[in-house]
Amino acid sequence: MASSTGQPAPLETIVKEHALECGFDLVQITSAGDFDTDRDSAIQRISNGEMDGLPWFTPDRVRRGASPETLLPGARSIICLGVNYYRRDPVDDEAESNASGNTRGKVARYARSRDYHRVIKKQMRDFVTALSQKLERSVAARWYVDDGPMLDRAAARRSGLGWFGKNTNILTPGLGSWVFLSQVITDLKLEPDRPLSKSCGSCVRCIDACPTGAITAPYVIDNARCISYLTIENRGPVPLELRPLLGDWVFGCDICQEVCPVNRKAQPARNHDERGRQLSALDLAELLALTPEQFLERFRGTPIMRAKLAGMKRNACVALGNLRDYRAVPALARALLEEESLVRAHAAWALGRLGGAQATTALREAAVEEEDLQVLGEIEAALAGLVGPDHPPDKSLPP
Repeated sequence: MASSTGQPAPLETIVKEHALECGFDLVQITSAGDFDTDRDSAIQRISNGEMDGLPWFTPDRVRRGASPETLLPGARSIICLGVNYYRRDPVDDEAESNASGNTRGKVARYARSRDYHRVIKKQMRDFVTALSQKLERSVAARWYVDDGPMLDRAAARRSGLGWFGKNTNILTPGLGSWVFLSQVITDLKLEPDRPLSKSCGSCVRCIDACPTGAITAPYVIDNARCISYLTIENRGPVPLELRPLLGDWVFGCDICQEVCPVNRKAQPARNHDERGRQLSALDLAELLALTPEQFLERFRGTPIMRAKLAGMKRNACVALGNLRDYRAVPALARALLEEESLVRAHAAWALGRLGGAQATTALREAAVEEEDLQVLGEIEAALAGLVGPDHPPDKSLPP
């Protein structure tokens, strides 16, 4: 392939132009050397308990991900790629959301369409296949989209794709943090790009805005307090003291990204699944009523499947308790009687938050039949008004 001057184009130029042709929005290159500093930092976070709740995130996994040569013997370069996923839906405007007439829960932007792992992995496979054809040689490669051991943010930073924000997201100059990161480890010898000389400076907006205080220091997140973890990976109850802080988020959280100044000029993605408008906000009463078959039919192929039906219903209960909409009492009363224990416990908490005669009656009737001690404890606490620090039942609601 020749450049405009008639000379053969540098291999790096061919790779980057090809990546853009394949639909990637960002592309940078780094070496395949080990990520020593990032490896040590990640292992230290595990030791400090900041990755609690993610049993698969182990020191051994980190060591593998920090060594591209281990992942692909003969590795010489890493092609770092980014895909813009930003879109603004009506639910992102609070006034529009509250005027909907329905009690709805919010979903993080990245989860409002098809599972990006599947979409981008196919895109990367096509990229490598077509690149081999273009170069007329077999390109050895392995590719990752944040579900393998690869230290994706470390690679993105070293390649100059972006820099670490204090919320631990990678911030890119053009697209902010609304970017899916992916990497192709390859045996191609490519000239690496330089890291950016950018930083967040003195800005701490993400730290101040985090409702649960999960960003405990710049560049440090306590996973067990993060709303994304609590609503997705967490399989147990949401800690009592954190429930009021989750607001109306039912899958993930975008708060630390929404307040980031770098994201102010974010541009909408070129391609988006129209399904996103339906997934941006979920009717919580409908969510509580879903059967396993209905859940699968509605959310098949989306990231929301990761939270599982019980987890989403648990999240719906917490959101309803926080929204304080009395219309939710019948749906919560049904969940208190019909669902598995995890959901019943959170339904009891939500009814306690709402208060009123109807909610109290539902709690008392459930207490008579309840055999699970944990659920019974939640019911008794709700009846006693012990539904969280500084958050008593709302007595202003109608009976």
